Amino acid sequence: MCTYQTEKLTVEGSAKTPSGWTKVTDATVYFDHPVHYGAGHALMIDVMNPEKGPSARVALELSPESARHLATAILHTLDTVPSGLLSEPTP
Repeated sequence: MCTYQTEKLTVEGSAKTPSGWTKVTDATVYFDHPVHYGAGHALMIDVMNPEKGPSARVALELSPESARHLATAILHTLDTVPSGLLSEPTP
C-alpha cells in the first residue's frame, strides 16, 4: 500500500550530477516503491534544481533503517558543530 506521504521543501546547497556540481533548490522526501533499490518500499530523497531540468537531480532510495541512521547522523553532526561555523555560505 502506498502512503502518498510527501514532504517538499526549499533547500540551499549543491549536488554532484553527471554533468558536474550544480546548485540545488528543492528537495522531496517520500515513502514509496523504489525504482532501483531491491525492496517493496523505501524512503526516497530527491534533491534538484528544477530550472535546470531532470539532469540536475540526485536521488536516494534507502531502507527505513538506513534512512533513520542517516537522519540521526545528520542531526548529531549539526548538534555538535561549533555554533560559529553554522553561518550562511559565502557566495
